[in-house]
Amino acid sequence: MFLPKYPDSPTPPTAHTHTPTEPAPVQRSLPQVSISPGAIAAVVAGGVVLTALVTAVAVSAISVAIAAVVLRSMLRDHHRR
Repeated sequence: MFLPKYPDSPTPPTAHTHTPTEPAPVQRSLPQVSISPGAIAAVVAGGVVLTALVTAVAVSAISVAIAAVVLRSMLRDHHRR
């Protein structure tokens, strides 16, 4: 009842043929770029140093925040007595 009914022998769609009026443009290759191994090593070393510095700043900020919370709680307990 709910099944679609297909024709017995479907006709294939007509194929459109296109003949270009102008030749395709010529693909130009990009110039060869050479990167020295020293430059790659410098970029990698710079990335390692920057990552270490950012990590050191983050660890320092977390330790300062923890020290501030501890000092605040110690001072609060001192003022209550």
